[in-house]
Amino acid sequence: MRPGRIAIRLWQGLAIAALAALVAVRAGAAAPTTYRLDNGLELVVIEDHRAPVVVHMVWYRTGAADERPGKSGIAHFFEHLMFKATDELQPGEFSRIVELNGGTDNAFTTWDYTAYFQRVAADRLGLMMKMEADRMRDLRLSDDVVLTERSVILEERNQRVDGDPGALFSEQRRAAQFLNHPYGIPVIGWRHEIAALTADDARAFYRRYYAPNNAIVVVAGDVDPARVRELAERHYGPLAPSKDIPPRLRPQEPPQLAERRLVSIDERVAQPYLVRTYLAPERDPGNQREAAALTILSALLGGNGLTSVLGEALQLERKLAIHVSAGYDGTAVDDTTFSIVAVPAPGVTLESLESAMDETLARFLERGIDAERFSRVKTQVTAGEIYERDSLQALAHRYGAGLAVGLSLEDIEAWPDILHSVTADEVLAAARRLLDRRHAVTGFLAGRPEEVRQ
Repeated sequence: MRPGRIAIRLWQGLAIAALAALVAVRAGAAAPTTYRLDNGLELVVIEDHRAPVVVHMVWYRTGAADERPGKSGIAHFFEHLMFKATDELQPGEFSRIVELNGGTDNAFTTWDYTAYFQRVAADRLGLMMKMEADRMRDLRLSDDVVLTERSVILEERNQRVDGDPGALFSEQRRAAQFLNHPYGIPVIGWRHEIAALTADDARAFYRRYYAPNNAIVVVAGDVDPARVRELAERHYGPLAPSKDIPPRLRPQEPPQLAERRLVSIDERVAQPYLVRTYLAPERDPGNQREAAALTILSALLGGNGLTSVLGEALQLERKLAIHVSAGYDGTAVDDTTFSIVAVPAPGVTLESLESAMDETLARFLERGIDAERFSRVKTQVTAGEIYERDSLQALAHRYGAGLAVGLSLEDIEAWPDILHSVTADEVLAAARRLLDRRHAVTGFLAGRPEEVRQ
């Protein structure tokens, strides 16, 4: 047996032993405690007493894919407005109070949810709940405040999207990927629709979606579940629920019958690259094995630039690429995407790199999965999922995001075990269903036409 293989197997044995030890340690931790208040708010409490800190997150089941036609950007717009004045706070005072209490806070919007979070000393949790409950129902949204912030959003789009060829390229690729589903609409919104948003639009969105019966509160850290519930009842409990929250019934994609291709030439691009995306299933409640197989597949194909299937073939052996990666995240309400990214080596055109990539994928599908590589990658992925639990922020995010897209607590808890139990045959079968160029969008981004083809 070659020394390299001995080293690999030794590493695998150590990794599996470490993984088992870590699972045993984490198994002794208290399972999440959940409550539902009378007004519909969901509360998840995750005890972790290693440090006297707490992460407090509020997740709203609304994102860019829930916006009404013609109102793109309103979900992200509203994330900004949540930091304006309430009945009790002045504009910007929320974050100043968090900082004065030694904490940090932020927020983010995706297609499926909007979340707000603070990381503070555990004894400041009540204050965080009081402020979040205040802005959940008592924002003061004057016309002047809304229209001023709209100008801020337009400038943000200028800087983050319109002035960035990579961001514009990504926006165009998503629009090509999703012909009918609102996942094809950018989270920040289309410029002409942002410019037309009104204060009435903002107030209507707020009344419809920002309510306790559309929210999940996740608290992770040095806390007692009974005490957290008491605080939640005191601060969130009196808030009235909304009666007109619409169901999340989105338009779905028709069958894709032909490959879609984009070529973007922009002289500002210093490094050309190609992106291939395939429409892929999400994690479904009670049925996560296909998503688990795709998670392992992404790590096999491009999880590590030097040891993955594509990295080994395109970077090490043929030296056609300087970077290769694959990505998949199934935490979504509807079908998501599986992506492959490749950056050519100097003098290599995007067309020749794509050809070599397709040859590698075809060989992978024909020959199947190397047992040693599969064992190593699955151990890495499973260990990564478990090690992530050591971060309060990541742990709160895992539960909040999962619940926000419709997964159950049992689904979220079972995910690492499902990943660990997926077989090579399941992964290969998922790859054969997925990797069909007729169902893909392929994009080239380059600074000059000769970088695409010679």
